[in-house]
Amino acid sequence: MAKLTVEDLELKGKKVLMRVDFNVPLKEVDGQQEVANDNRIVAALPTIKYVLSHGGRAVLFSHLGRIKSEDDKPALSMKPVAQRLADLLGQPVTFVPAIEGPELEDAINKLEDGQVLIFENTRYADVVDGEVVKRESKNDPALGAYWASLGDIFVNDAFGTAHRSHASNAGIAANIAQTAAGFLMEKEIKFLGGAVENPERPFVAIIGGAKVSDKITIIQNLLEKADKVIVGGGMAYTFAAAKGEKIGNSLFEEDKVELAKQLIADAGDKLVLPVDAVAADKFANDADSYVAEGDIKDGYMGLDIGPKSVELFKSVLADAKTVVWNGPMGVFEMPNFAKGTLAIGEELVKVTEKGATTIVGGGDSTAAVQQLGVADKLSHISTGGGASLEYLEGKTLPGIAAISEK
Repeated sequence: MAKLTVEDLELKGKKVLMRVDFNVPLKEVDGQQEVANDNRIVAALPTIKYVLSHGGRAVLFSHLGRIKSEDDKPALSMKPVAQRLADLLGQPVTFVPAIEGPELEDAINKLEDGQVLIFENTRYADVVDGEVVKRESKNDPALGAYWASLGDIFVNDAFGTAHRSHASNAGIAANIAQTAAGFLMEKEIKFLGGAVENPERPFVAIIGGAKVSDKITIIQNLLEKADKVIVGGGMAYTFAAAKGEKIGNSLFEEDKVELAKQLIADAGDKLVLPVDAVAADKFANDADSYVAEGDIKDGYMGLDIGPKSVELFKSVLADAKTVVWNGPMGVFEMPNFAKGTLAIGEELVKVTEKGATTIVGGGDSTAAVQQLGVADKLSHISTGGGASLEYLEGKTLPGIAAISEK
């Protein structure tokens, strides 16, 4: 790739500023906050360990939750995250309960090669003396310049915030000599960027989820780039209505029907829509359900793709060389309406084994492949929800644009 990566840097003796995505869930145990799920911390370990093993002095920082008042700060401190990171690294992690000032500067200046420090939640900068000022979220130039002054080089490994122009990513990058991608960021650029810019063909995109309005720009962008675009999930019923089918009580966006008609007309056989649905009389796992081909009965709603759609989608995927999947095929949280989503996950394992590059992005599809236990059998699971969506839409992400070219 054309971007500078952490492996291109001379790290020994350098103060390495590292933007990580430690926006993890916390839980209270015996009156103390603890990390409830450390997946994001574990995902950042390879980059952190690389910096430390090459003699860098790692200065880590991340946002955590949303800070809208002074009262939000105590429950969203990075202190429990620092404790969990120390456990995972097997070495001390210095925690500094500040985002600026002499205490932070002194602690950074005292770091030795191979040592690591994490400072307080960057979103603490969004509320100052009780006033909402959004210095981090609105990329305050002075804050970005100040944070940049704390280190020698900048490694951005937080793809999850790459679609935001914040002081802790774009702001620092604008004020420091070198910005490099960490291993997580590098992988996202390689897989997602590669799929959008230069995919091996046939390239098939699978777009699911509830609403056409949420994914319309992705569908439009991918129809220009992919060989086939499969549509499933709740949004498929707006397309069904556009074709004149009766959809009962299914999820439906009336104001998007004309757009769906236009997409169907423009895309031709590139757009692959479901041919049947599992319809239910209520939104519940124990609902009365049947397989509807064509029209859905009054009083029923489509909650999953049907068996013929599963076979159709499998046939489209069979010879794919690149697959991007974003969004479930049905209400996969309910076991009786999860079959379509799980079948797609199983099919992706098969095409991966045949040599295809398979990429999953978005929280629900990621949850589905984890539920299936196949996440490690696919090429890439994207760590960024909004960021991966915007990347697939073809947008320029500020966090990636700010990384130095080789």
